[in-house]
Amino acid sequence: MRIDAYTHFIPDGIFKKIVESGHADIGKRVREIPCIHDLDARKKVVDQFKDYAQILSYPMPPLELLAKGEQINEFAKITNDGFVDICAKNSDRFPGWVAEAPIGAPDAGARECERAIKNGALGVQIHTNIAGKPLDLPEFEPFWETMNKLGKPVWLHPARAANFPDYLTEKKSKYEIWWTFGWSYETAAAMARLVFSGIMDKYPNLKIITHHFGGIVPMLEGRIGPGWDQLGARTSDEDLSLVLKRLKKRPLDYFKHSFYADTAVFGGEPATHAGLAFYDPDKIVFASDCPFDPEKGTMYARETLRIIEGIPMDKAQKEKIWHGNLESITGAKFKS
Repeated sequence: MRIDAYTHFIPDGIFKKIVESGHADIGKRVREIPCIHDLDARKKVVDQFKDYAQILSYPMPPLELLAKGEQINEFAKITNDGFVDICAKNSDRFPGWVAEAPIGAPDAGARECERAIKNGALGVQIHTNIAGKPLDLPEFEPFWETMNKLGKPVWLHPARAANFPDYLTEKKSKYEIWWTFGWSYETAAAMARLVFSGIMDKYPNLKIITHHFGGIVPMLEGRIGPGWDQLGARTSDEDLSLVLKRLKKRPLDYFKHSFYADTAVFGGEPATHAGLAFYDPDKIVFASDCPFDPEKGTMYARETLRIIEGIPMDKAQKEKIWHGNLESITGAKFKS
């Protein structure tokens, strides 16, 4: 069975909230894809592929951009309860779901994460920044502490919009550079903050699944490795060599061995090969990012399946990618 570990759907209740918000850019994008909110349309997508099922997660925009304070918790609860209902009634096509963690709420989402996982969530999803704030701020500590205690994985989704300019002299990103290149950088930057802040050392039970094969990370092994082995050599106003001394491992070892990564690279063959070469075999999970493709649902799944099927590797390793690694980190058992 091929279990697509990172696909996006918007349950009815929260879809109405997004429409009411009128949120631009990504809000516009998700409203224009029928199978991201129409369950019957989504079922037809899944049924096109043999021995295939999807894990559902919320897409964009982040709830922290739709609500404030305690209302973020309310929006997360609406989203998560919607997934419970969908997966209970359609477990053959959707054998699991990922809770939306309201990390921007006053308690950093700790209460809702515990509630959702008790209700059957395989893990939780957060974004690479929380309304512009980095993930290593002290205010988000309750979230990391909770997920370390629960031992369930965190799906890490990039979040960056046109208001992140490409150049300091401009006010917004042009030509959707904020998405095409920005999301891949954003993912790598969030990973780096979790490493260098010491969060990965402080909470050793964290299981973080990075989207899109960790963005630019597999391409930059030389910079992450020998480059960051010289951390501080390019900085004159502080002694960053002290950061290296605090870490329990070499920076590269965290990126290669401490994070998980999915195969959702929009049907890119070179990116798939780079990701497979970079990460530990036990850290890779199959995912397609359905339904964000030009065919509104089928292309990314079809192309990702085709690419992985065509890569020579032993059957046991391929089974780990299809479902075994996801089962290992979530504790779930998917029907074969």
